[in-house]
Amino acid sequence: MQHARRIGGETVMRPSPISCSVDLEADGVQHGHLQLPHSRDDSAWGAIMIPITVAKNGDGPTVLVTGANHGDEYEGPLALVEFANQVCAKDLSGRVIIVPFMNMPAFASGTRTSPIDKGNMNRAFPGRPDGTVTEKIADYFQRHLLPLADLVLDFHSGGGTLDFLPFAASHILEDKDQEARCRAARDAFNAPFSLDMVEIDSMGMYDDAAERMGKTFVTTELGGGATTTPETVAIARKGLRNVLIHAGVLSGVPDHAPSRMLTQNDPGCFHFSPADGMIEYRHGLGADVAKGDLIARIWNTQHTGHPAIDIHAKTHGVLVTRHAKGLIQHGDCLAVLAQIDL
Repeated sequence: MQHARRIGGETVMRPSPISCSVDLEADGVQHGHLQLPHSRDDSAWGAIMIPITVAKNGDGPTVLVTGANHGDEYEGPLALVEFANQVCAKDLSGRVIIVPFMNMPAFASGTRTSPIDKGNMNRAFPGRPDGTVTEKIADYFQRHLLPLADLVLDFHSGGGTLDFLPFAASHILEDKDQEARCRAARDAFNAPFSLDMVEIDSMGMYDDAAERMGKTFVTTELGGGATTTPETVAIARKGLRNVLIHAGVLSGVPDHAPSRMLTQNDPGCFHFSPADGMIEYRHGLGADVAKGDLIARIWNTQHTGHPAIDIHAKTHGVLVTRHAKGLIQHGDCLAVLAQIDL
């Protein structure tokens, strides 16, 4: 299938199959859906309904805020559904577009990826209007929502397989003016930790799609284990409000507390499991780890009498990420370190 056609010698993108039930340009607060037709066994002319709220008051910046890019991450959705329920247009100067459940099929099933096509929303950009369900949603964001935004805040946490220190993050970019804007918005979020983040592979990421458009982009990792805590939800709610105030869209005074600045300036910060087994961590999240320290041990579960495999730190830093489950597979991310930004 072709997602673009040639008409009169010009390449024309196919229209998105997704329709939006709210007027993105109208003042006031509107609650509606992004409707994606989806024919399936139990509904031949069914649809995937993705909730959306648009709150607008006059001219001003636009902030696009999203949760459940991965369906088993909940701090963002909780912060966003509460804000959508409480927002008043009179408190705004500009527009907020709120999509609490970006990958709705994944969110509904409580899984990282979509149960329909196994699509990972954060690896599907720029998407396709004639692609899989996940690609169609990504295409709608790529061509219809991201272009409207001045600032994009995308909530993440560890889901079912990772645990994180609660941090807000921005990326190191070639455009240093854009990088500075992203860092300022990240710092405004004011998570307990703020990170200059390095991605293992940015290909297809929502982050990369937004940044390539020149947008100010902020992301988070707030806990994990496919659940929440009162502390991580409070961080998400405070950070959302702070970013909207920083953007000039929401009135009020930001709530700031000390935040520990971290960076990833050493490729040795990522550690992957060399084998299947049962994992025993020797340091907890937030621990200061020296190069060469024993981070974890992997025990053989197929045989007794085998010594554990010791995993030593390839660099120094703070332990910011760890595998959430007791069993680990060869190639899984085991630990991530970050350095204190002095």
